[in-house]
Amino acid sequence: MLPHDRTSFTQGLEIADGLLYEGTGRRGESVVRAIDLATGKVRGEVRLPDDFFGEGITVTGDRIWQLTWQEGVAIERDRHTLRELRRVRYSGEGWGLCFDGRRLVMSDGSDELTFRDPRTFQPVGRVPVRLGGRPVEELNELECVDGQVWANVWGSTDIVRIDPASGQVTAVADASGLLSEEEQAQADVLNGIAAVPGTDEFLITGKYWPWMFRVRFEPA
Repeated sequence: MLPHDRTSFTQGLEIADGLLYEGTGRRGESVVRAIDLATGKVRGEVRLPDDFFGEGITVTGDRIWQLTWQEGVAIERDRHTLRELRRVRYSGEGWGLCFDGRRLVMSDGSDELTFRDPRTFQPVGRVPVRLGGRPVEELNELECVDGQVWANVWGSTDIVRIDPASGQVTAVADASGLLSEEEQAQADVLNGIAAVPGTDEFLITGKYWPWMFRVRFEPA
């Protein structure tokens, strides 16, 4: 268990080279920041324009892509400085984003994942997500790990593992009960999942949560 800024409306979470990158939401409050995992010190932070609602983020080499919710704008940043390099337009809403080493994987709150070129941000494919033949809607924050996509399901304590080739959900992790009743009363929903490099563990948190939890998903 690690401290988490409880003023953060967490939208995206990812670890790279000892730094935890976090993107947050709300208009007038959205930021992207880099945090030293060893010390907890904020190494850099950039605020979005007040009319932008920040969403998911992901690292692609020396770049970071950041989504916006309803503005239809993806922002490409320099990973080391967080400086904005360019903006790219897309249609629909932006929710979650991850990079599988070849493609960006994006969610928009529906039951579909969209694959995008990491250089141009143009769509290169889509897949519907199904669990037992039923659509899994409101897919939110994403994390690409070992050829699989982990996704928070908005408004729930479920984290699903998706085979991106077929769109089939291959596991459901129950992340309920992490906060005490008192903590949960002052927090919002679960949102934020980051694979810990070199392990089979994840950091997970939520919007306005006081903690991040280092967890391993085990079969029930």
